Amino acid sequence: MKSLTALEQAMERWSNALWTLLIPPVHRQHNETELVRTLHQECDDRALILDRQRILVPNVFVIELPPESHRQLADSRDPLDNYLSNHVRRHAAEQGYSFAGPVAVRLTEVEGNKVGRFRVRSAIAPTGASGG
Repeated sequence: MKSLTALEQAMERWSNALWTLLIPPVHRQHNETELVRTLHQECDDRALILDRQRILVPNVFVIELPPESHRQLADSRDPLDNYLSNHVRRHAAEQGYSFAGPVAVRLTEVEGNKVGRFRVRSAIAPTGASGG
């Protein structure tokens, strides 16, 4: 039980660190869930209706970060990727969406990002294919 609590606390720290880096302090309290909402919106906007029972959504997401934000999150990148992937899977389950392959969320650095904001790119990548 202690390991579960420790994992939960670590995920909370990663989440807080992410918001600190991605959202300017002035706007942070109003946009705490902006990245998760953006991932959900990406699923909703890019959904493909295959038939009455199957709606296919992107399963590969690349979050482009300014260099400074990416450097600060580098040590927590894998756990944070898993944390965000879980949010995408949960949203898909709630909406009845399907994936073509495993869900992957990756944080990447984009040089020249002067705005200090993030951007999400997504793709539908069948099992065994790479996306991004």
